Amino acid sequence: MSQPLLEIEDLKKVYTSHKGVLKRTRTDVTAVDGIGLSIKTGETLGVVGESGCGKSTLGRLITRLTEPTSGAVRFDGQSLFELNQREMKAVRRDMQMVFQDPYASLNPRQQVQSILEEPLIVHKIGSKSERKDKVAEIMKIAGFDPDLGNRYPHQFSGGQRQRIGIARALMTNPKLIIADEPVSALDVSIQAQILNLLKELQGTFSLTYLFISHDLGVVRHISDRVAVMYLGRLAELSDSESMYRNPLHPYTEALLSSVPVAEPAGRQEPIVIKGDMPNPANPPAGCAFHTRCPKVMDICKKVKPDLFPAGEGRFAACHLYA
Repeated sequence: MSQPLLEIEDLKKVYTSHKGVLKRTRTDVTAVDGIGLSIKTGETLGVVGESGCGKSTLGRLITRLTEPTSGAVRFDGQSLFELNQREMKAVRRDMQMVFQDPYASLNPRQQVQSILEEPLIVHKIGSKSERKDKVAEIMKIAGFDPDLGNRYPHQFSGGQRQRIGIARALMTNPKLIIADEPVSALDVSIQAQILNLLKELQGTFSLTYLFISHDLGVVRHISDRVAVMYLGRLAELSDSESMYRNPLHPYTEALLSSVPVAEPAGRQEPIVIKGDMPNPANPPAGCAFHTRCPKVMDICKKVKPDLFPAGEGRFAACHLYA
């Protein structure tokens, strides 16, 4: 069996703040709590959950845009947290991000051709003429006329700007793209275009995706496997088809029951998740979801569940499967 392209082991991020006149009151907020995952080459792993569950922090930890508290990430056989700044820069050529807000992630003072050429300059790839040809090539692949390269980001629509962000991520021929809510700021019709583009590019460039979203419908369209997060931890890990057909965790079941469908006739009533997500600075004992879970048991209030195997390569952090 080939080695996974990306391996995440017991990854944790704790943010600490100090309050009071003398800053003696300490508050710890655990954004990512012991995540373990792996992604095979050519695979798309979707990471889904409510706002504040830690999924975007997970993406930033993998790329070391945010430094971890503990844990390990191995990319293409290299342990990323052991690399120095120069070595990490070299790795980022093979690991790129597409961000949620396409306008905020693009320099408004740069023309598109300069935005796209910049990764090549930073990583010292190609001559000036070769970089120009590469920019034109990627613009065509992303659905642009290369003559539009002298325009600025504000002269494009939101969907076009996100295409520019995707094109920039492709410039260094990466192996892995981490897409952090790449379509959440776009209209539904434009979302479909961007998702289809991402799927086409995956085949053309042999890409591996970590696709982060709060939208289960979007994740279903693009993902091979899905990791469901809740309050910094994995609630469920499953192949996409099995999870949507038969969710394991009560949280996943409730999320899926609320996804709009084209033909609602005969559909069961949505499962209502009562209350709000607990404060990550003061999480409940035991299973973090027990305060909202319709299937809560006594053990859930006392013991934090592991990610239990549930057969066929599926896992659920629920005492129902212990």
